[in-house]
Amino acid sequence: MDLQKYGPWAVVVGGSEGVGAAFGRQLAADGFKLVLVARKQGPLDEVAGELRAGGAEVRVISADLSKHDVLDHVRTVTDDVEVGLLVYNAGANNTRGPYLDLPREVPDSVIAINVLGQTEFARHYGQGMKARGKGGIILTGSLGGYVGSGTLAAYSASKAFSRVFTEALWAECQPMGIDVLHLNIGFTATPAMARLGMPIELAEPPENVAREGLDNIANGPVWIVSTPGNYERAKLASVVENRADVVRANAIRPREETAASAAEHKKLAGSSL
Repeated sequence: MDLQKYGPWAVVVGGSEGVGAAFGRQLAADGFKLVLVARKQGPLDEVAGELRAGGAEVRVISADLSKHDVLDHVRTVTDDVEVGLLVYNAGANNTRGPYLDLPREVPDSVIAINVLGQTEFARHYGQGMKARGKGGIILTGSLGGYVGSGTLAAYSASKAFSRVFTEALWAECQPMGIDVLHLNIGFTATPAMARLGMPIELAEPPENVAREGLDNIANGPVWIVSTPGNYERAKLASVVENRADVVRANAIRPREETAASAAEHKKLAGSSL
């Protein structure tokens, strides 16, 4: 990772575990100074301690990304440094159910984190990059953003917003010297997925996801992580004809069937080669 173009500081939102922590480790190895943002202080401190032991300069801040003033809170530890890279990696969904039956705070939180958070953080840190004529922004998304999914209406819609927003931001920022990437993630072996009871034996290691994002930051606007089946699934979900059939076919399965679904996607990838 080019420290001169994207450094010296990187802000990693959702940096306490999983893909976010993997981003932090890889950036620290490349000489970046880090600001790690997440809700839980304990896991943040653990990752920070690990990276500091390796010689990295790390700041941490516990922040609830669903709150309207979260950016102001994070700015208390970033306004005095030059942030050349933003990785916004928050936005896992922990509640499924029919939209009309869910309490309002569930979709409101998803929208706040995946839509308002991404746009506000990208605007603020992107303005500094524009002034310097260099920098990079990685906004993580999901294969769920290619089609509306029953029981995950707000989540799939917010991920679709993220992808389209990133595409437009990429077009605007390219002449400014700022690389912008929507990193489209499939089934990944994160602690968040494990806590939800999802079998992660066939999932992509978070280290691989972070490495693909960093290696392809200049290959925007969208990079689909190369887990077998991801590209084929995104392509099938993007078909315009017979949209009703597409939505039904891409319905989110119960969590206990996730491993079987991942195996099917890998088989699909193999049959298309």
